[in-house]
Amino acid sequence: MGNIRVRMESNNLFFDFYFEGVRCREQTLLPDTATNRKKLKAMLERIEAEIVLGGFDYAKTFPGSKNIPKITNKLAEAEAAAAPLRILRPGQEEIPTLAAFVEVWWMENEVRWREATRIYHRGFLNKHILPAFGMQRVDAITRADILQYRSRLARERGRKENSTLSPKTVNSIVTVLKAILDEAADRHGFTSSCARIDRLKVQRKDIEPFSVDEIRRILDAVRPDYVDYLIVRFYTGMRSGEVHGLKWRFIDWERRQILVRETYSHGRTEYTKTDGSQRAIEMTSLVYEALRRQQKAGLPGAEYVFTNTVGGALDNKNFVTRVWNEALKKAEVPLRRPYQARHTFATLMLAAGENPEWIARQLGHTTTEMLFKVYSRYVPNLTRRDGAAFEKMLAATQGYGVLDKELEKNGGPE
Repeated sequence: MGNIRVRMESNNLFFDFYFEGVRCREQTLLPDTATNRKKLKAMLERIEAEIVLGGFDYAKTFPGSKNIPKITNKLAEAEAAAAPLRILRPGQEEIPTLAAFVEVWWMENEVRWREATRIYHRGFLNKHILPAFGMQRVDAITRADILQYRSRLARERGRKENSTLSPKTVNSIVTVLKAILDEAADRHGFTSSCARIDRLKVQRKDIEPFSVDEIRRILDAVRPDYVDYLIVRFYTGMRSGEVHGLKWRFIDWERRQILVRETYSHGRTEYTKTDGSQRAIEMTSLVYEALRRQQKAGLPGAEYVFTNTVGGALDNKNFVTRVWNEALKKAEVPLRRPYQARHTFATLMLAAGENPEWIARQLGHTTTEMLFKVYSRYVPNLTRRDGAAFEKMLAATQGYGVLDKELEKNGGPE
C-alpha cells in the first residue's frame, strides 16, 4: 500500500509506492495541505488499481521520471524470465534489450557531454525512447518500427498549447535512438535499422534582429541595473551562457578584449559550446565603458561580471521573465528571445561594412559560412576590416539616449 508523504525541506507532498518490486518516490510541487493530500490520495488509489489490473503506464503517469529506466529494466527482466529458455551456441552472446544497453551506452558516453546535453538526452530517453522501445531487444527494432514511432512523435503535444513536437525536436530524439542502435549493432553484429532513415525537413526561421531605434527604447525602458548588461549583449554578440558565465579574470583591460572561455548553464559553469567558441572579443568604446561602470557598481569581490543579489551567476529563465520581457513590453517592442541580441550585433556590424571574417571571429564561428548563410541579406559590402566603421555609425546616430551620452562624455569613439 502506497502513501502520500511530505518532504521536510520543502513542505511539498510526494508519492511513495512500489511497482514491479521497485520503491518509487515521485515528487510534486503541491504544498502539504488537506486539499492537496486528498487529491494525491485519490490519484494514488487510481494508480494502485491500475497496477492490480495490469494497466499502469509509468512513463505516461510520470513523464521524465528518473525511475523509468529502472521500471523498464524490471519489466524486461520479467518478460525474459517468462520467455522460453533459449540455448546459446558456444561463443554466442545474448542480445540485450534497449533499456539494458542504454545503461552501458550512457555510462560510457556521459563523460564527454556538457551538462545541458546530458539533461536533454536523459529527457529524451525517459520520456520518449525507453517507454517505446525499452523492453525490445536491440536487434529486433526494425526500420518500420522507427518510422512508425517517428510518425507518432510528430503528433505528440509540444510545450505550447495546441502545438505538436517540432521537426527539430523529433529529429533530435531519433538521433539519440540512432546513436544507441548504431553502437549496439556494431557491438553485437547486426545491421542497424536506422541506416536509411532521413531527417525530417526543418522549416528555416528568419532572424529578427533589433533595429537601432528598438535598442534605444529597450535601454531606456530596462531596469537601470541591467542597462550595461544589455549594452554588452547587443554589442558583443555573446550568447546568454557566455555573458552569464563571464568572470572578471577574463576581461583584458589593456587590450580591450573579452576572453570567452566558459559558459554558464543549468546552474553550473562549463566549457564553451565548441572549441571555436573560445575567442577574444574586441570591445567597442560602448562596451568598454559599460564594463567599467559595472566594475564600480557590482558587488565587491564578486567572481562574475553580472551577478544576482548574492553574487552568483544570473539565471537565464529568471532574467527573461522578470527583466527582459518586462523591458520589451514597456518599450513597446515585439517580444523576441534574448538570442536575437546576438543576431543584432551581426547585422549591425554587417550594415556598418565590417569585414565578415572579423565578424565571424567575434561571434565564435570558425568560418564565414554560417555568417553568409544566416545573414546574407544584411551584407552590403566587404570593405571594412575591424570595428572602426561601427563606431563611426554609432557616433553619427542622433537621439541615441544613453549611448549618445556615454559617447559624448568620453569624447566620442576612439
